[in-house]
Amino acid sequence: MKYKDILRNEEVIQFLKKGNENLGILGYTDHSEKHCAIVAKRAGMILSKFGYSEHEIELAQIAGALHDIGNVINRKNHGEYGAILAYLILEKMGIPLEDIVIIMSAIGNHDESTGGALDSVSAALILADKTDVRRNRVRNKEKSSFDKHDRVNYAVTNATVKVSAQKHLITLNLQIDEEICTMYEYFEIFLGRMMMCRKAAELLGARFKLTANGSKIL
Repeated sequence: MKYKDILRNEEVIQFLKKGNENLGILGYTDHSEKHCAIVAKRAGMILSKFGYSEHEIELAQIAGALHDIGNVINRKNHGEYGAILAYLILEKMGIPLEDIVIIMSAIGNHDESTGGALDSVSAALILADKTDVRRNRVRNKEKSSFDKHDRVNYAVTNATVKVSAQKHLITLNLQIDEEICTMYEYFEIFLGRMMMCRKAAELLGARFKLTANGSKIL
């Protein structure tokens, strides 16, 4: 089972669609199928770079594809809700139970308010999710009405993730328009997520580095 097959599942499509609509009404950034596809692909890339097995890569990709389905129930505890929904979906697909529990654990622990990296799959999911910082995730197109979350995301004009197995290093490189958002505002919002990435990278035997406008921050 590939993550692209998961994203074509009708239940997954509807859960992600409604969850993303709900978050839009509440003022959150985009958490659509596009975000999940990016996270799935990036999680697989991270494990691939560090030489993990094809099976572990596949599990990380599936976790990435499903990680935000819990938003259909509620944003609060969406990781835990998503883990339960993932179990129901994957069981019907005939995924082995030992694989389902790994995916469930990763999804249930990907939110910085309640979770953390526990194994390679959860670590890859966290790193892939928290580094998806894009201007086009901002839904609000009226700059004059931006809140601080909108400003912080919109200020990122470019973001790249580099993985060096040789250097045991995962780097998030950001270009930030400081006329839109100050560095202080950025770290007020994202420091918790970046520290979560640091711990996830350590579990993979690597360091996490953050650069903003060419300067090392973390």
